[in-house]
Amino acid sequence: MYKAFYNLQRNPFEITPDPSFLFATRRHNEALATLYYGVRRHKGFVVMTGEVGTGKTLLVRCLLQLLKGSNVAYAYVFNSRLSSLEFLQYIAGDFGLAASGKTKSELLLELSRYLISRHQKNLTTVLVADEAHHFSTEVLEEIRLLTNLETSQEKLLQILLVGQPELDEKLDSIELRQLKQRIAARATLQPLDLEETSGYIHRRLQVSGVRQDLAMLFPADTIAEVYRHSRGIPRLINTVCENALISAYARQLQNVPPEIIEEVATDFRLDVLPIRRAEPAVSNDISEVWQAVKTLLQFHDQQQGTPSREADVPLMRLGGTIEHEPYI
Repeated sequence: MYKAFYNLQRNPFEITPDPSFLFATRRHNEALATLYYGVRRHKGFVVMTGEVGTGKTLLVRCLLQLLKGSNVAYAYVFNSRLSSLEFLQYIAGDFGLAASGKTKSELLLELSRYLISRHQKNLTTVLVADEAHHFSTEVLEEIRLLTNLETSQEKLLQILLVGQPELDEKLDSIELRQLKQRIAARATLQPLDLEETSGYIHRRLQVSGVRQDLAMLFPADTIAEVYRHSRGIPRLINTVCENALISAYARQLQNVPPEIIEEVATDFRLDVLPIRRAEPAVSNDISEVWQAVKTLLQFHDQQQGTPSREADVPLMRLGGTIEHEPYI
């Protein structure tokens, strides 16, 4: 809609993960190098985490583009709401293996033969598990067991686990300590700072064909507003800038003023912080706890040879407040 008005060849702020728009900060370069090294050197497990919208999927697409045409086959799991059997069926199907109607043992045998066959031809096989923070403990354990397919020198299957910071919390759990110990390399993506945000916006405008002075379309004070409302998260930068261009075009403005950014941020409620879920309620009935306390006190009195008594014992109520149980 606004491309002709601003002399653009393509929309600069699409939120789809297009590798041609990669703005390589130091952290992004390090993360991409870590992923590439882990796959090429057959390290087995590599983990990349980052907040929502920081460019994890884009970086994975860039990695797959780098590996394209280099005898690398990959299965890309982007839906993590799968059971263990569904997960195995999905990756087998993505590798081109017959998976329909097969049992778990049959799928594992098919995968094993496939990986061994590729290894004998010096070919690399990769499993990319995106949105891995949503995987159940059972599926993550299934993924760990796939790495048992190995030679004395290297792993037959290279696995990239990609997810939000909640993935790190899961991997820190006692149930997944064996998987955590097998991680060979880690990478973390962070939001952009103000200078990087400016470079990010200019990079996208350049790729989109802007021929005029970039600072004319998005002045420095406008970029500062974009950074303030997006907090340096690339996906939010795209959303704000895309809608800001639409608004500026509707008003026939040659550049985007800061007040338009403020309006867009308000429309998208970017200043409204996410509401945290309430802590789960305590499952034990409080009356049962109180009865247990009374029983222990009576036993203590009997042991001491003193008359039985009731005590004013402080108990923790739901919601975090301290109250006293009334005398009975």
